[in-house]
Amino acid sequence: MQPRSIVATLMLSVWALPVPAANVVPESVHNTAVRLRDQALTNTAAYEIVASLTMEVGPRSAGSEGDRAAVAWGLDSLRRFGFSNVRAEPVTVPHWERGTLSAEVIQPFPQTLVAASLGGSVGTSETGVTAPLLAVTDLDDLATRSDSEVRGNIVYFSQRTERKRDGSGYATAVLSRRDGPAEAAKRGAVGVVIRSTGTSTHRIAHTGMTKYQDGIARIPAIAVSNADADILDYQIATGAPVILNIISTARSLPMRRSANVIGEITGRDPDAGIVLLGAHLDSWDLGTGALDDGAGVAIVIETARLIAALPRKPRRTIRVVLFANEEFGLSGAKAYLETHREELKNHVVGLEADSGSAEVWQLASKVAPEDLAAISDLAVLLEPLGIERGDNETGSGADLEPMRKLGMPVISLRQDASEYFDVHHTLSDTLDKIDPEQLQQVLAAFVAATYVAAELPTDFGWLPEEEETE
Repeated sequence: MQPRSIVATLMLSVWALPVPAANVVPESVHNTAVRLRDQALTNTAAYEIVASLTMEVGPRSAGSEGDRAAVAWGLDSLRRFGFSNVRAEPVTVPHWERGTLSAEVIQPFPQTLVAASLGGSVGTSETGVTAPLLAVTDLDDLATRSDSEVRGNIVYFSQRTERKRDGSGYATAVLSRRDGPAEAAKRGAVGVVIRSTGTSTHRIAHTGMTKYQDGIARIPAIAVSNADADILDYQIATGAPVILNIISTARSLPMRRSANVIGEITGRDPDAGIVLLGAHLDSWDLGTGALDDGAGVAIVIETARLIAALPRKPRRTIRVVLFANEEFGLSGAKAYLETHREELKNHVVGLEADSGSAEVWQLASKVAPEDLAAISDLAVLLEPLGIERGDNETGSGADLEPMRKLGMPVISLRQDASEYFDVHHTLSDTLDKIDPEQLQQVLAAFVAATYVAAELPTDFGWLPEEEETE
């Protein structure tokens, strides 16, 4: 299907289907949700919101001037759209600068590589790090190597990111990016190179966070584009030693103050609880953060705005949270939990938008089993959008994860990630990658689900607290 035909096709399917009888969701709520869903498919401000954020603010990595500008933009936008209780709740965030980077194969066949430092990486001396390359596939492969094999080498993680609709290829490959530098340093490596954790075949490198460990040497860590990883693979396959030089001025600076930007559509029943809508305001510094996560910011703002425009306020308060620093450590999510821990049980359900603008293909959830009837009603409501029913074992977006682990129910509107990781964390994450019609389909799903959650006469239960895991 060509993108420009999506809305027309959806609208035909919407008009062709009769309104089903609701079981848990009252008929009046169902009917209003249908109207909101259909309205979101036509004329909304979602695209204009993401355009404003990406074009007027641009890159907004944690602690940067762009981050400060994004907080100001968020406050102004929520006030302008008529939200109540608009505020900036302080968050302390790390401040890392990418600096400059060069990566070159010295032998056997000299090549300059297209690369990007991983977020949080240390830099090098002026002359850089020059060392042989030791190729491993992933962390499991590294674990099979002796310390003598690793010591003094630059470890190269060659694992490819598989293109998957559900994003599972990224979830597997990202472990080497996150943990690879620390694990390699434990074994005496002097640097790390990873094949970009992304699916693009263009010569662009994907950045993203890496984690060091206290007491372990911090070594420079970079990602090379998939095309340049192919160069490394070719040279390694010759059997000749591959020598690489890396020169980086990446550095960490003192922590800075940022903020979670929050606004509410106040519910008519102060005791009915809160529906939490989350997206993250920060982005990496290479692109302008249109897909990650400008689209999500637009989706949650416009979802709440459309519901606020109804003649009657929703029963529950809808709280929009634009989280600080999701990319480099979930600072905003952790701060939100600490600030609102006492009222956490008032959070009836959470939804997060952090998967770009491609259409939603599946509804999943993590709610009390006895409250699944409401999810079944919601699945019927979303079916005309081409959305299938998923399981009740979903995780959540990263920013809701601290709350979900403590028992907060979540609804997950899973978006098609087939092409998302082509531009994720790259200089190509720009406004032109947003398809306005697909964005409207996502908005239609979010506004229908959010409205039902905000009006439901029952709740979604509360779940057992999970054991703490990474």
